[in-house]
Amino acid sequence: MKKLIKKTAMAIACLVAFQAPAMADNDKPITVNQLPAPAQQLIKSNFGGKKVALAKMETGLLDKSYDVIFTTGEKVEFDRKGNWTEIDCKQSVVPAKLVPAQIQKYVSENYSGNKILKIEKDRNEYEINLTNGVEIKFNADFMVIDID
Repeated sequence: MKKLIKKTAMAIACLVAFQAPAMADNDKPITVNQLPAPAQQLIKSNFGGKKVALAKMETGLLDKSYDVIFTTGEKVEFDRKGNWTEIDCKQSVVPAKLVPAQIQKYVSENYSGNKILKIEKDRNEYEINLTNGVEIKFNADFMVIDID
């Protein structure tokens, strides 16, 4: 009986493992109006003059996220609630009001003349890319934890 239970459990585990990739990574084009309200507001107040080339919802196995790509090449990624997780401005700069003040201060004091081209955040850290190619990671308390 124990062997039968083990074999059944293994079969179920294998089935789930093979089904997971099929369910993950579903991208669906959407309109900006279909984004969560915080994402719409961020776009309107910080990228209002820019034309959206593509907005999409990415549905994964356990979560969903949103991407907005502008015709200028800039890209903003949002979590399921519409909070930004990444802002990549390529050749222009990340809008200053989207960068935490502590990070702005650190960059102006230590990398004068450089601008932030990209910023990413998750629960525990921020990562920025500067115009001079330097990448800096900060912890949740805005202390530098790595420079590349």
